Amino acid sequence: MIYTVIDVETAGPGNKLTEISIFRYEDDELIDEFTSLVDPQQLIPEYITDLTGIDDLMVAKAPTFAEIAEDILSITQNAIFIAHNVSFDYNAIQNEFAAIDIKFIRKKLCTVRLSRKLLPGHKTYSLGKLCAKLDIPIVGRHRARGDAEATVILFKILLNQPTAAEVIESFLKKATKETKVPKHLKQETFNQLPSTTGIYYFKDENDAIIYVGRAKDIKKRVLSHFSSKAEKEINLSKELTDVDYELSGSETIALLMEDAALKEHLPKYNQAPKRAPKAYAIFSYQDRNGILHLAYNTLKSTPNAIQVLYSIQECNHYLEVLCKQFNLCPKYTHLQEGTANCSLYPIQSCKGICDKKESMALYNLRVKQAIDYLKNMSKNVIVKQKGRYENEEAFILIENSSYKGYGFIDKYEQINTSEDLEPFLIPQQDNIDIQRVLNKILISPDQSVVQTQ
Repeated sequence: MIYTVIDVETAGPGNKLTEISIFRYEDDELIDEFTSLVDPQQLIPEYITDLTGIDDLMVAKAPTFAEIAEDILSITQNAIFIAHNVSFDYNAIQNEFAAIDIKFIRKKLCTVRLSRKLLPGHKTYSLGKLCAKLDIPIVGRHRARGDAEATVILFKILLNQPTAAEVIESFLKKATKETKVPKHLKQETFNQLPSTTGIYYFKDENDAIIYVGRAKDIKKRVLSHFSSKAEKEINLSKELTDVDYELSGSETIALLMEDAALKEHLPKYNQAPKRAPKAYAIFSYQDRNGILHLAYNTLKSTPNAIQVLYSIQECNHYLEVLCKQFNLCPKYTHLQEGTANCSLYPIQSCKGICDKKESMALYNLRVKQAIDYLKNMSKNVIVKQKGRYENEEAFILIENSSYKGYGFIDKYEQINTSEDLEPFLIPQQDNIDIQRVLNKILISPDQSVVQTQ
């Protein structure tokens, strides 16, 4: 049996996710885990914080659901969705997917219902009290990972009950039938789709592109469209006669490829582009004591912008990275305000400027180095990425702070300057959506970024 045990925490009204934890098992062996805080993009009520310990500050820099959707689709693919009071967790996730126009359908089992059937006689079947009766430890009650781990142990106890197999089979009898490809699409076309990262194109009988998507696993993602009962997906499947694809190697290149394809083809079944996001900017100023600060504000209110970004979360992320890289103070980068010093901030990067243990001159020097880094990091760079094949690398080229495109090159090709990349470059247009993608990777320490002249 392949199953995923899942628990979510939500922000109360509307059930927007604040945290999710998923454990994937195959033949009772744990093969994967995914746990993440989630930015619900709304305020978290005080009573929810009192229950879970999750507050607005904790999720401020967390990914949105849309940013982790592919991870959730991947880890739950072809697995039974198991949770304690499964309707709550399943519906919360399904609604999040619906909000980004993705239909989420999985077979599901409820450990509350199974426990009532296989472990009768308990006064209550709440997770906390049932685990207490069964001596199941819960490390982190009302946090997604702690509750999910406890549910895993509970489900294994249920599996060991004498009639477990027949009870589970009866609960799954209404499971959805195996998904089949639409009648106008050749089975061999679907069979030839790769299980690798890239973008895919749905085409109609006139060879017009009617939908563009991206995926870590193209074949699995394409298949998920056919299992949906949403009106849009049904109509899309009816018109579908062919599927084409392009490999990307990396998810970042896939994002760039998808953006270009959407803007070129304007597929009828893709969502219409949203209005341009609000622009923010990181800037610097000197306080009356002579200490240099880094902060952010709306671009309109920032006359001397150092770096333009498109969400408060991105601004905070940039400032946190700078704190770590240049040993800056969270107080004077406005990540922690209203306190005498930064001792309580999670990032312990400060050398003592806020506590008068470091000279202002030394601190200001590092701030200036951070400013220079921000100003120069995206002027002329080559971002190296994973290639489509083993002997290949991908690259993203930025010149004069403008995105020029991406390309693929043999690992053994001799490259000395950015000009050497021109024969391999696939030119692209720069835009705000691309800048948002590039801003995230340029500041990431996990990326291989080469500065050029």
